Amino acid sequence: MTGPDMAGDWQSAIDRAQKHSPFLRLALERRPELGEMLKKGQGDEALAVAKASGEGAEDTGLALRRERLSLALVLGVGDLAGAFPLARIMKELSAFADRALDSAMLAAVRHRVPDGDTTGFIGLALGKQGAGELNYSSDIDPILLFDPDTLPRRERDEPGEAAQRYARHLVELLSTRTGDGYVLRVDLRLRPASEVSPLALSFNGAISHYESSALAWERAAFIRSRAAAGDIAAGQRFLDDIRPFVWRKSLDFTAIEEIRRLTARIRSAYDGPREPRPGFDIKRGRGGIREIEFYAQTHQLIYGGRMPALRCKGTREALDALAAAQIIKPDDAQLLGESYDRLRTIEHRFQMVDDRQTHEVPANADAIDNVAHLDGLPDGAALLDELGRICGAVAQVYDDLLGEDDGADGATTVNVPQAFEDKFRARVEHWRGTIRALRSGEARKAFAAMQPDLLQALADAPEPARALARWETFLSRLPSAINLFRLFEERPGLLDRVLRILTRAQPLADELARRPELLDALIDASALDLPGEVNALAARMARSEESDYEARLDRLRQVVGEERFALGVQLIECRHDPLDIAEGLCRVAEAAVATGADSAIREFQAAHGVIPDSELVILGLGRLGGGALTHASDLDIVFLFTGDIGLESDGPRPLSTALYYNRLATRVTAALTVPTAEGALYEIDTRLRPEGKQGPLAVGFEAFAKYQHESAWTWEHMALARARPIYGSDGARDALAGIVRDVLTAPRDAAKLRDDVLTMRAGVVKAKPPQGPLDVKLLRGGLMDSEFLIHYLQLRERIALEPALEKALRTLADAGLLPASHVDDHLALTRFLVAERLFAPDGSEPLESTRAVMAKACGHETYPQLVASLYESRRNIAAQWRAHFGDELEIE
Repeated sequence: MTGPDMAGDWQSAIDRAQKHSPFLRLALERRPELGEMLKKGQGDEALAVAKASGEGAEDTGLALRRERLSLALVLGVGDLAGAFPLARIMKELSAFADRALDSAMLAAVRHRVPDGDTTGFIGLALGKQGAGELNYSSDIDPILLFDPDTLPRRERDEPGEAAQRYARHLVELLSTRTGDGYVLRVDLRLRPASEVSPLALSFNGAISHYESSALAWERAAFIRSRAAAGDIAAGQRFLDDIRPFVWRKSLDFTAIEEIRRLTARIRSAYDGPREPRPGFDIKRGRGGIREIEFYAQTHQLIYGGRMPALRCKGTREALDALAAAQIIKPDDAQLLGESYDRLRTIEHRFQMVDDRQTHEVPANADAIDNVAHLDGLPDGAALLDELGRICGAVAQVYDDLLGEDDGADGATTVNVPQAFEDKFRARVEHWRGTIRALRSGEARKAFAAMQPDLLQALADAPEPARALARWETFLSRLPSAINLFRLFEERPGLLDRVLRILTRAQPLADELARRPELLDALIDASALDLPGEVNALAARMARSEESDYEARLDRLRQVVGEERFALGVQLIECRHDPLDIAEGLCRVAEAAVATGADSAIREFQAAHGVIPDSELVILGLGRLGGGALTHASDLDIVFLFTGDIGLESDGPRPLSTALYYNRLATRVTAALTVPTAEGALYEIDTRLRPEGKQGPLAVGFEAFAKYQHESAWTWEHMALARARPIYGSDGARDALAGIVRDVLTAPRDAAKLRDDVLTMRAGVVKAKPPQGPLDVKLLRGGLMDSEFLIHYLQLRERIALEPALEKALRTLADAGLLPASHVDDHLALTRFLVAERLFAPDGSEPLESTRAVMAKACGHETYPQLVASLYESRRNIAAQWRAHFGDELEIE
């Protein structure tokens, strides 16, 4: 409740309104009771009375006209008084437009169907109404849709005919000027193909248009769309259906080119003054309102498909979100936001003089002075000076976005050896004639813009010739490249990073060539941060805008691909310890298993129901169980289930327990392995299950425990030492962990255990020789020897039963079973393995350009120091092997 002490200079506002605004002066005469309330500073009370001013009117049109005049008076004076902020004024005007459109739609239907309602008749608000930013004397730009199956109509009316009648009636009701004024001007030209299409379109016809033939400006228009009137629920369903049209999954830098062309057309069509002076349009002119809106919307179109937080409808809200996401500079967001507010306020001053929808500075000095005085400025010169400063600053920021430089030739100086430049330019000519991604004129133009940066970056690479060859291979595999070229133009530092990827990590280079949209992930501010916790990752993987099963699996693959790629880039950039990268890869995999299992189970239960008091549990083994994966790791898992074996599921197609969980395990495996449109996910290895390939895919807890205690081989118990439940309820996980612990702590014959370990290791040596001179996993004294030794001591001593090997090692060292240095030796080899799987996956010597990066990633200054360290670690591990097994290892 407000009173006389409400903030704002109400008397001054009323005096200025009466002296400088004929429209407000007339409104004060017609609604004197509102004027009296405003003089007392009772703004909120006056606003409530204004909203109720149409009550009791004999028809909808009269009621809305009375409310509109009353609202215009209260909001206008409250604006001049400084009591109502701009955001509130725009919100109130937009809310009235929603109410008016909804009332007019209902009145139009009931004019022909007295007991009808607006089911199947939708009013979508676009533009400023959609954003909640309607101006003082604005028209509205709705799109009217109808559902032929549910639209109320007379029996003899066809749905399309009835919808057109309703549309014409509501436009007339709102727009016709009477002695009580008008309600709102209605502009329906934002509908698809407005020159030839009916005023109201069917759902299916509109969807077909947006899916197949919509123009760039229509995407921008729908950024600010919302279901505002009529059948709101149906309108929201329609907007959900066309979301992929507005918000594209990958970064869309073609939006800059589209906006550049649209801006050029607008500026060409605008024949008013270029700088603020009489006749200057503060909406369409250079540095005006529209350019601020376009600036925000362009960035939203580029990034909003990947970043839902940017899908704001309001201009200031969008600018703030873009700054928070570090996509635009905070200073630019503040400048544009404050400029937008002030230009909208001045726009309101222009319009409240005579209630005209105008955006132009008045044509003569007296009229400009009048607007300035209405605003509280000393004269028109002060107003023009302020507009000049605002629009000049806005135009500079907007021109920077479009790449306009006021006449500069745009030449970029490069400093490269002439021989390499000649070779580069010869290859470019070859590319123009042979590479698919450079066929279109737009792609060639975009490539030309970033070509100097590419030349310099290639010349600066450690091996320029190899970098050029890798770039050519990458370019030749791209189905389209215009977005990528625009991305490089927008973010020059990204090109250097891409060349590092191409020249140092072939697995990432191959993945990037197949899915160039992976670079999108590197735009986010957190691109070089390690992944979050498993639950947060799983929530992100499950957050699909589409509910069908295939879309959920696509989303899962998209997020996993982005995270794995980003972790690879972090390794290339030496951003984190390879051990932390390995743990990050494991968290991503564990989240993927949970998300894929949840999706598969949901689909499976729809057909087969559930088995009471029973659930699927997944056991991770190997590197997954130990919590540290490489980029080349498979996922070793075992499927288990709880509950009684003799039950049956309760769904439409019931299954017995064993069949149920074996089929479900197959479904989960497919969810995690089968390639979709977003590519493949993981290789799943289930050979560590009881009986291996000959056994069922899923077994119950009781059968698993019985097998492990009575039939499992020593190597299976060694594998179990790195087992960790990764999916299932807390209770089921705890129960399974207890089974594993019981197996691992069972008494053993130490001599037999020793013989088994030596026999198994000899078999591996014979069956799987090292792949290369740096295969630190299989070389003697390498990781496999260290792991066999750790598991031997765990099983013999029944201690250090931690799935994470570094934790187990520390416990064994504390017990005096291994020297503390063994921890360092094992982790040194593990670091190298993580890096090697990315940089030199075949175990061979890495490329010259990669060696320094591998050394740095592993904590050494030079590559020779790294190699010497690896050799020393293997010697130390071999010494421990000899001490515990009496077996001499040959260290090459």
